[in-house]
Amino acid sequence: MSTAKTPHEITLLVRSGCHLCHAAIETLDEVTTRMGYDWKSVDIDEHADLLARHSEEVPVLLIDGKVRDFWVIDPQRLESLLNN
Repeated sequence: MSTAKTPHEITLLVRSGCHLCHAAIETLDEVTTRMGYDWKSVDIDEHADLLARHSEEVPVLLIDGKVRDFWVIDPQRLESLLNN
């Protein structure tokens, strides 16, 4: 993860053993490092409310608290979202 401050709060909801989550983490690392953004991951299995809402959608990308993508994180779409 980058250590730069960001005007956006970027969160990736993940689950243990999720192959799509691993790919999403790689995409987030690549794009956010290049653009100078920070992000965090949250394991939904540790949060009953998130698990109830997103168990079938992980990984889920939240930007500023809003769902912006799920399952597959497209790097071009992510960059466009972060430029807004």
